[in-house]
Amino acid sequence: MPLSFTPAFTPPFTSSGRSALVQAPPWHYAGWLVNVAFEFDAERGAALVPAELGAATGKGCVHFADWQACGDDGHELLDPVYAQYRETIVVLEIAPKPGEDARFYCPLIYVDQDISMLRGWLQGWPKKIGNTWLTRSMPLIHPAAAPLSAGSRLGASLSVKERRLVDASVTLTGEKAERLGFLAAPTIGAVGWPDLTQPGSTATPCYLRADIIDRVESGWTGGSATLQFHDHPVEELALLGEVRAGAASAGWMGLTVRGALAV
Repeated sequence: MPLSFTPAFTPPFTSSGRSALVQAPPWHYAGWLVNVAFEFDAERGAALVPAELGAATGKGCVHFADWQACGDDGHELLDPVYAQYRETIVVLEIAPKPGEDARFYCPLIYVDQDISMLRGWLQGWPKKIGNTWLTRSMPLIHPAAAPLSAGSRLGASLSVKERRLVDASVTLTGEKAERLGFLAAPTIGAVGWPDLTQPGSTATPCYLRADIIDRVESGWTGGSATLQFHDHPVEELALLGEVRAGAASAGWMGLTVRGALAV
């Protein structure tokens, strides 16, 4: 007797749907972030920002994040290999059109977990595999704790295919900071899939932004920063040329993604 297959949200498709790589939203996220704003030659942004969305302003932000995520039942929190991952997010500001507010576009993002990578693709975040490391702050007054106070130093880095791509350092001032990057304004991503029944065709992207609710924050502690993007044989971040680090911050946040909105 043939099995009746339960529809799964993503492959693999089995009779139970249990082994689907990603379950349906809502998806809940909580994480520790180190954020560094930067400036670059705005004309270079045309290589990474689709012209139909607008022009790059020459401002951007890189976010280093240590996340924990789960669905409504929270089972991932009891098996944290399914919940935890680190990533580096690069967003570039788009010049607003008349009547529009500021917004960002995400051309590049790197993650170390396949579940997060597929969730990102579905939302328009163009995730690839990369290794992110960042200093954690702990609620202790201790030399190894990097507390959120003046003088604490934080480091962060990204490597892709065993090659260094980003280095950053932040020295905290202990003062409150404003939101930066995708924390401050809606961020657009692109979704598109090639059709292998027409092998010569290419994907036609459509533009989305995550539908985010239930956002909470600890508040952001400001700092000064250094930032460097390195050349890479494949990754294109260095197309932005020389970058100048601006404001920096660190803190914790949580949010829920219940879907995506067309742009």
